[in-house]
Amino acid sequence: DHGSLIALPNPYIVPGGRFTEQFYWDSYFIMLGLAADGRWDMIEGMIKNCAYMIRKFGFIPTANRTYFLSRSQPPFFALMVQLLARHKGRRVLITYLPYLVMEYRFWMKGKRHLAKAEFRSIGRVVEMPNGLLLNRYYDNKTTPRPESLLQDSLAAETAIDRQADRLFLHLRAAAESGWDFSSRWFLDENDIRTTHTADIIPVDLNSLLYILEQTIADGYSLLKNPIAARKYKAYSERRVHAINQYCWSDEQQLYGDFNFHKGMSTGRLSLAAVFPLYGRIASRPQAAAVAARLERDFLHPGGLVTTPVNNGQQWDAPNGWAHLNWIAIQGLRNYGYHELANAIKQRWMATCLAVFESEGKFVEKYDVIDGKKGGGGGEYPLQDGFGWTNGVFRALESEDIFTG
Repeated sequence: DHGSLIALPNPYIVPGGRFTEQFYWDSYFIMLGLAADGRWDMIEGMIKNCAYMIRKFGFIPTANRTYFLSRSQPPFFALMVQLLARHKGRRVLITYLPYLVMEYRFWMKGKRHLAKAEFRSIGRVVEMPNGLLLNRYYDNKTTPRPESLLQDSLAAETAIDRQADRLFLHLRAAAESGWDFSSRWFLDENDIRTTHTADIIPVDLNSLLYILEQTIADGYSLLKNPIAARKYKAYSERRVHAINQYCWSDEQQLYGDFNFHKGMSTGRLSLAAVFPLYGRIASRPQAAAVAARLERDFLHPGGLVTTPVNNGQQWDAPNGWAHLNWIAIQGLRNYGYHELANAIKQRWMATCLAVFESEGKFVEKYDVIDGKKGGGGGEYPLQDGFGWTNGVFRALESEDIFTG
């Protein structure tokens, strides 16, 4: 379908390989590298493209293709705006405030009708047993994904006791998460046909929405609208309370996802656990526990692995991804764990360089358990490029220039 590309007003950088569009969450990590190179013109153009899509569609789709118009991706728009504000000044928050609010409304749509809904969930918003609202990944279509028609159809055909339309919904929700696919979303960690993403409150999504709420509150403060600022601040405080109630596991001493259909943690270990540190949501003791778990269960010669489960999916072992390593590094630094953060950084960069030296390219993901080769698994071959690998490497490299 060559007619599916949605024209955008400004130039943009694509991830590379099979990904030839402006992808939502990839763009933020690409921007980190552009910032290191002083390419603020390109960053601003890509942010304007996001604002254009919010204006046109009410949200930022996965990428600028018509078949992505039923789902978004992890909401990094607030972080893009913050990045630009560090360069151009805080008034940038006022410029993009209407778009930040529109994106927030997209994630919270349906919240007034939750009382009557099954499992108190509508679209992307869920009312928890304590009355607080948290969010989930969702897609309002129950058909195979056009970009992965064959894989989805095969999964549904061979799924025992699952209605195909339910499975398609869960597969699409996993695609919105960006983690397509991972044991994180499976009832049976080895079986993609047990994907149940829409039943899950993901800790990373809710940490990012906390950042969005805080950013909107800051924007309203700058606009001298204290009532609206207080409202969003209150939303963010309630969300922190709910994240710590439902996504923190005392037993695991780690953040994780919560199955609101079953009223319990999914029990899956994943690097999503670092997002509450990245968003400064964790308490000091929680951050200490997460740091200890990272060192024990996730740190390998090549950096941090996405999950400890090796099941052939690309968002599982032995794969590590640039942006998740970046988020872990920044999250650990927020709480003063500089030694561990630097160890992750050095191992990750060494892996990227080892593959570059042997193959002359950066790639989408790496085998961090081996530490000297590209990653694998999932629905498609390993992609060259690669946008967020380049961006994160450049950002980590330029820190050394700035910090001596």
